[in-house]
Amino acid sequence: MYRIITIEREYGSGAAEIAAAIAQRLGWKLWDQALTEEIAKVANVDSSAVAQCDERVDTRFHRLAKIFWRGSYERSVALGPVGPFDTDRFVAITKEVMEKVAQTGNCVIVGRGAPYFLREKPDILHVFLYASRAEKLRRLLQSGQPEAEAAALLDTVDRDRMEFVKHYFNADWPTRCLYHLMINTAVGNESVISTILTAKQMLEQSVPTPV
Repeated sequence: MYRIITIEREYGSGAAEIAAAIAQRLGWKLWDQALTEEIAKVANVDSSAVAQCDERVDTRFHRLAKIFWRGSYERSVALGPVGPFDTDRFVAITKEVMEKVAQTGNCVIVGRGAPYFLREKPDILHVFLYASRAEKLRRLLQSGQPEAEAAALLDTVDRDRMEFVKHYFNADWPTRCLYHLMINTAVGNESVISTILTAKQMLEQSVPTPV
């Protein structure tokens, strides 16, 4: 029985809406922006999102931290003054929060490295969503994002995710062997949602329930 679905995604592929719809249909909790807020609470940092990416040149830690914390709305996170708080501590807190979320179960988790932190747990269905650049740009423009900003983020967000995963997990992004499904969202949200829910049901029928 799968108690959790993780949704990893390319920027602009529509994961926010898809994950929210899946959580609603299953009656599960959605851990998207709520997960960022919980991590911020434990880490004692500011989780307020800003409308535009910071223009200043970040230190490696701040830059990678913002990459990691980006949620479905793909905005930067302003990190407040936290004293001695390095990357190792940052990742450790995220791992701690992620494991607590996984213990509770019955939830959909969007991004935040969930497939990597929770890769050893057998009761999780891992999904990766992608699309062509044209489709992702169309979705971003439809959501009201300015074209110049959308194009710039399409060129940088996923590249930064690759760097983050390589740095912290020594893996390529996406790590294809982690996922049960990789779906092109150009087929439409409803088709994607139906595919994920059907696959969940079929896999549960064919795989013994973990003890």
